[in-house]
Amino acid sequence: MTEDFADVLMMLYRQGVFPMAESADDPQVMVIEPKMRGIIPINALHIPKSLKKRINKNDYQIKIDHAFPAVIDACATPADGRENTWINRPIKKGFETLHRRGHAHSLEVWRDDTLVAGLYGLTLGAIFCGESMFTAQRDMSKVALVHLCALLKHFDYKLLDAQFITDHLMRFGAYEMPQEEYILQIEQWGEAKRAFPSQFNKQWLDDFLDSKQT
Repeated sequence: MTEDFADVLMMLYRQGVFPMAESADDPQVMVIEPKMRGIIPINALHIPKSLKKRINKNDYQIKIDHAFPAVIDACATPADGRENTWINRPIKKGFETLHRRGHAHSLEVWRDDTLVAGLYGLTLGAIFCGESMFTAQRDMSKVALVHLCALLKHFDYKLLDAQFITDHLMRFGAYEMPQEEYILQIEQWGEAKRAFPSQFNKQWLDDFLDSKQT
């Protein structure tokens, strides 16, 4: 069943829709097609000065796909401001299968051998479909987002889909794209060949931050 649902997940994303559940305990999965998509601009990401200072402390380590199940578990755990979760067991298991197949990935922030933040999503050609993120320490999910954009820029990804716009994401320059335009982006870039590395190279971050100063 999990293998079959993973195939369904890929089919949904290729059609420009995505799954959500009412709650973690809900066994059913809804198919969501918003009229407007939240998009995070990879190249034009706004990075506040305070966040740049936090990043430059360099007191953390970035890992890729090191603890994918732990990241999705943390994203599904209730937290302040997020008492409910849309990640139920079928979605979780389906994404774990897609991770094993090389379609889903996590980017993680570690400090002192402890996972303190992370995000996960799905690669669809040159599109990264961001699913969820979590943080156990202040600003660390923001650090993860900047590193994700640095990676995506380096490997020439064209779109970072955030599904829905939020006030938090708008601070980074996120904007809304009509669903019809998003579908056209999938048609154009959904079958493109893009790598997703197993290790993060700090030079990608340095190049990304340097591009913000030009």
